[in-house]
Amino acid sequence: MASIYTDLLGWVVIATFLAGAGVEYVRRRRVGGDTGAFATLRERLDAFETPPERTLATAGWVLFAAFWLALFPHFAFTQKSYVEGVLSLFAVPACLYAGWLLWNGRDSLLVLSRAVAAMGIVYFPFESIEPLKRTLILVVTDQTGWAMAQFGYEPALVEGPILGYQNAYRFVTADGHGLLFEIVLACTGLGSMAIFAGLIAAVRAPLGRKIRALAVSIPIIWLLNIARTTFIGITFGNQYLQLFVDEVLFLFGSSDPYMVSFFLSDRVISQVLAVVALVGVTYLVVRELPELVTVIEDVLYMVTKEEYDLLESLDLPREPVQTDGGCSDSDEL
Repeated sequence: MASIYTDLLGWVVIATFLAGAGVEYVRRRRVGGDTGAFATLRERLDAFETPPERTLATAGWVLFAAFWLALFPHFAFTQKSYVEGVLSLFAVPACLYAGWLLWNGRDSLLVLSRAVAAMGIVYFPFESIEPLKRTLILVVTDQTGWAMAQFGYEPALVEGPILGYQNAYRFVTADGHGLLFEIVLACTGLGSMAIFAGLIAAVRAPLGRKIRALAVSIPIIWLLNIARTTFIGITFGNQYLQLFVDEVLFLFGSSDPYMVSFFLSDRVISQVLAVVALVGVTYLVVRELPELVTVIEDVLYMVTKEEYDLLESLDLPREPVQTDGGCSDSDEL
């Protein structure tokens, strides 16, 4: 993350969405003979003219827009990632629009609101708790080194300059120049895994199908991410993509010609392919968990202002899809 301030803002966003999800749960829980403090709380929440979960979730989307706006300089200027920079800037109006739609009655967006909270719960502990972050990074570092060795490349494992532990590989070019390829949290695939874990957690569906959806998505993302770090390490460490050097340096605001292979392999090729891969993984997950179609349809509506029936158009299996947060079976979460 860019700073402690964006981390703090991220936790505030999560807390706001969680509060909305909690209020939604209280208001929708209907158990015969409910009495006492729980029933009294529900009655008070029901007395609001505007559903309080809608108010809280709308506030969450406004705060989420501020979060992405705060991250834009970090992605665009510090990491020099045009893909992530553009996406973070695009996320600002997208979040505000989601909040506006929700405030005006599109309650299906409560599912996506819950998903954002769940994503944060998965991601932020690894961001803010050093032992968790260190363990994840070192596991990815070890597996990347193993994978590079399968292709005949065995760079020295050394201490990284940013994090201070052995999470970097040192390559030496033909002209004797040393290059460090460091594995950091952004290299672990945690962000993508958190997205799918959050979406799967947010929908109301039988636990068995949720577990199958996780079993489909998380291992695939993990393996694809190791392939990504291996590709970047080999390409950068051996300077295999020294193409259009002056143009690439200009675009990324750098003067180091040895970074061209890194910029092209990581910031361009890998990030574009990652978007394609996520679309494919999404399709596989939706095959197991059709309830997620509600979220995708909401996103498409935000982009096109048209309603879609993806269950029919994609020939997906029809399961009882809950768009209003209702839950009828005891084995649903």
